[in-house]
Amino acid sequence: MLNTENPQSQSSRNLSVSNPESITVKKSSEIVSFSEIFDKESVYHCSELGLSGGGIETYVASLLSHGQQGVSSQVIKSLNNIDQRQFKLLHVHSPEILLQLKGECPAIFTVHNHSIYCPSGTQYLSAQNKICERSYSVFGCIWGKAVDGCGSRRPVRVYNELSGAYFLQQTLKSIPITVIANSEYVRQQLMKHGIPAEKTVTLRYGTLATRTKAAPLTQEVHNNNRILFAGRIVPDKGLEWLLKTLLQVDKHVQLDIAGEGWDKPRLEKLANELGLTNRIVWHGWCDTDKMNKLYEQCFAVIFPSVWPEPAGLITLEAYARYRPVIASAVGGIPEHVRDGETGILVAGNHIKQLADAINELHSNFHKSKLMGEKGHNFLTQEFTMDAHVKKLEIIYEQTIDSFHRINNK
Repeated sequence: MLNTENPQSQSSRNLSVSNPESITVKKSSEIVSFSEIFDKESVYHCSELGLSGGGIETYVASLLSHGQQGVSSQVIKSLNNIDQRQFKLLHVHSPEILLQLKGECPAIFTVHNHSIYCPSGTQYLSAQNKICERSYSVFGCIWGKAVDGCGSRRPVRVYNELSGAYFLQQTLKSIPITVIANSEYVRQQLMKHGIPAEKTVTLRYGTLATRTKAAPLTQEVHNNNRILFAGRIVPDKGLEWLLKTLLQVDKHVQLDIAGEGWDKPRLEKLANELGLTNRIVWHGWCDTDKMNKLYEQCFAVIFPSVWPEPAGLITLEAYARYRPVIASAVGGIPEHVRDGETGILVAGNHIKQLADAINELHSNFHKSKLMGEKGHNFLTQEFTMDAHVKKLEIIYEQTIDSFHRINNK
């Protein structure tokens, strides 16, 4: 069960490197003996983050819960002062740990976000309300921050983010490693920024089966006239666009908002100014039980992100509950929504298209139900953790074989 709305468990999208030399592996006489701590026959996940929820954390926790054969339940939080030569394979998830790799053992790095090639981590120019199409460069990214409202403008943080992206790219290019992109969109971005195609592979997320019994949409639930937004309340998630769209949606449609974020006060004020107070319920952060109830009572899930989401896990949440998804056609989202089949894709920040899509499903129970059922089938065919792990194990085997083949020449 994915639960990405807890504001305390959100992983950062970017990496700050104030002194790159300070986070690379240092020679030490205190190298930890592999035999004392690690199992040389096991694969290890490496993440500096906890396992309490959020994007990367939830993914790693899901893999561990699934119980991959030959994969340790121990998560390595740092590779400093560890003899890397003796590992069977390291599967790295945190950029900070990526910079600690020496290239001495088979390794995989899963790219969960844009921080490798976008210093701000968003690829979104908030001042212009558009996706950034620039490639990484010092001048271009500084211009984006100074003029286009792309992330922080604080000099120290700007330097840290720029240097962080540079060293991450150099690491991926210089060591033997397999780079997993969580969508084909992200893979194309990696190759655009110089990561060799032969080093990259696309593997979309899998999800654990929900423990809550889900059922297809019923006429009774459809008649509730409720739609659901679930996510962080920040500008790039598109909630402002959704609020303005609600004015052009059938007046009976009610919006449930699950999530927290620093932009919430401004959007609550906007909703009040638009006269939408009686049509919206702000639920704040929701636990699993509350989220299940919100999914159960809606006829569609709205995913209006305006920044290019690397993947789009909310779609899988909706499919698990037989609910169709209305989403913006940006980033990796179109890889998770089959337009006209499991949901409806609309242009980002396009009020009329979004309103038309919501009105269409609101007025057509059978279409909403059918899309939800097809979404559930799509999930069970392509996005289960079983299917994901089988593909991941093949990547593990190929990475190990390739590493030893190259090093034995």
